[in-house]
Amino acid sequence: MLTRLLTVLFALALSAACSGQGGGGQATPSGPELMTKTAEAMKTVKTARFAISTEGTPQVPVRKGDGRILATGDADGTLTVDLFGQLTEISFVLVGDTVHFKGPTGSFQTMSRASLLQALNGYDPSLLLDPAKGVPLLLAGAGDPKVEGEEGGAYKVTAKLPQQQLKTLVPGVSQDVTAQMLVDKASSRLTKVTLPLQGGSVTVTLSDYDAPVTITPPAG
Repeated sequence: MLTRLLTVLFALALSAACSGQGGGGQATPSGPELMTKTAEAMKTVKTARFAISTEGTPQVPVRKGDGRILATGDADGTLTVDLFGQLTEISFVLVGDTVHFKGPTGSFQTMSRASLLQALNGYDPSLLLDPAKGVPLLLAGAGDPKVEGEEGGAYKVTAKLPQQQLKTLVPGVSQDVTAQMLVDKASSRLTKVTLPLQGGSVTVTLSDYDAPVTITPPAG
């Protein structure tokens, strides 16, 4: 009788201990739940820093980039672009409908936003944070999202991203892509997207959310 009673008490104590440990943790969300939450969180972003990098030789015109962007569409930074088989670094400042740009040498020149779109095959970096056309729309349209685990305070997610919306991240993508993403656990904001493409991959990272940023046209 005493042995039976001790067994019951031990089982109850073990159950209580396990419940206490599990209750303090954060439950892993489902893929669709996380994508919905992340899309909503990205709608509130005011500013961010973006970086584009590539591995191998993916068939995209922009091979590297770094810059700052506002939700209003103003942005500045540098893009390394494949022009007729040669990589060329271009500095740009986008304010309103005017793009100020320059190559490795010379001074800044100007073009319209429409001309920029034509030159970059429809790629408009100013739409990145647009609540209706940028990353929030891309995430809202993600297909079959799955949370694969965690990495450095972020959820690891895979999902099929639609080609039409992918051009807000990377120009030249001609089909839907199953991407690997990182979503910050604390803020639910997207921090990294890797796109496996023919010939290599493209990675876009987003950081410094809502840091004070002022974009002004270059002097002269």
